[in-house]
Amino acid sequence: MNPTVLIYRSELLPPSETFIDSQAHALRRYQPLFAGLRRIPTGLELDPEEVIALAPHNSLQDKLRRRLFLRTGIAPGFLRRLALRYPVLLHAHFAVDAAAALPIQKHFGVPLIVTLHGYDVTSSDESLRATAAVRIYLRRRQELFARARLFLCVSEHIRAAALARGFPEAKLRTHRIGVDVDLFAPDPLRSRDCDPIVLFVGRLVEVKGCEHLIRAMALVEHRHPEARLLIVGDGPLLPALRTQASQINHRTTFLGPQPPCVVRDLLHRSTLLVVPSVATSNGNSEGLSLAACEAQAVARPVTGFRGSGLEEAVADRDTALLVPPRDHAALADAICTLLEDPDLAARLGEAGRRRAVACFSLARQTALLERIYDQVLA
Repeated sequence: MNPTVLIYRSELLPPSETFIDSQAHALRRYQPLFAGLRRIPTGLELDPEEVIALAPHNSLQDKLRRRLFLRTGIAPGFLRRLALRYPVLLHAHFAVDAAAALPIQKHFGVPLIVTLHGYDVTSSDESLRATAAVRIYLRRRQELFARARLFLCVSEHIRAAALARGFPEAKLRTHRIGVDVDLFAPDPLRSRDCDPIVLFVGRLVEVKGCEHLIRAMALVEHRHPEARLLIVGDGPLLPALRTQASQINHRTTFLGPQPPCVVRDLLHRSTLLVVPSVATSNGNSEGLSLAACEAQAVARPVTGFRGSGLEEAVADRDTALLVPPRDHAALADAICTLLEDPDLAARLGEAGRRRAVACFSLARQTALLERIYDQVLA
C-alpha cells in the first residue's frame, strides 16, 4: 500500500481546478486523499473513497462546524476519519487554504507542503480581507511560514511575488504543474470546423481578461466575418460578458465549464487559443497559464497579452504571438495574423508541442513532485 498524502483544498473541488485533480491522480508512489471543509455540489466529480470533507453539506449545522474549525481547529470527528487513513504528508493548494489546514498539520505532526498558484501571493492584503478564511490566513501567515516545510511556486513569477510578500526564501521552490501530453496530443485526423474558431478557456474573472478578447473579436469580425469565438469557463463575470458580447460580437458562444476531454476536442477544432490575462488593480496576476500549455500540447498556436501567466508558459516568440497588455487592436491583429497565415500557425503549434513535452509533461512533473515528497519525508 502506497503512503497517503492529504491533498487539501477547503472547497473540493472547483470545476476550474482540474489541474489539482490531474496532479493528484498522476501520483504513482503515493496515494492521494482529498481533504477539505466541504464538497462543492457543482464541483469536479471525485471518487467518494478518495474524499473526506469536514461538513459536506450546506445546512446550518454544517456551516457552524466549518466555522468552528476555521476559527479554532476543533473538529474531532473529521480528524478521526483522517487518522484512519494514516497520512504521512499534507499538501495544501493555495496559501489561504494552507492556513486553514494548519490544525491538521499540528494534529498529525506531518510535513506540510504548500503550492502557491497566483492570487494568494500577488493580491494585496487589503483586497484579500473580504472573507473570513482570508482574514484567518492573514492572522496565521507567520505561523504558516514557520510550520510549512516547502512552498512550491507554479512559476518564477509566483516565486518572485512570494519573496516580495515575505515568504521565507529558503522554503521557496519553483515547481510547475504539468499537463497530460498524451491526452492533449496532436491528432491531424480529427475533423475541423469549417469556420475559423478562436478559443478561450478559463474562469470568467477579471484576471483572465476575457472582456479584452471580446473587444478584440469585434475588430476581427470586420476582417473575418466568418470567425467564431468559443468561451469555455464560468465565473462571476459571466452575465456581464454575455451582455458585452451580444452588443459588439455576434458570433460568440459561451460553453460553460467543460471537462479536459471536451477542452481537448475543442482545441483540435480551433484555429488558435487566446490567453488575454492581465494584472488587476489589486495586484492579482496569473501564475501560469495551463490553458496555453494544453494548447501547445495539441500543437495549436497561442496568442495573448504579455505577462507572467502566459510568457512563462510559451517562453518566446517561437511558440506564440504576444502583444502589449490590454491592447485590443494589437490582439485583434495577432488573431488575424494566425487566421490568415496557416503556415505560421503550424510552425508555432509544432514548436509549442515540443516545449509542452519538454517542460510541462504531467508524468514528468509529478515524478519530480514525488521526489520532493521523498526529500521532505527523509
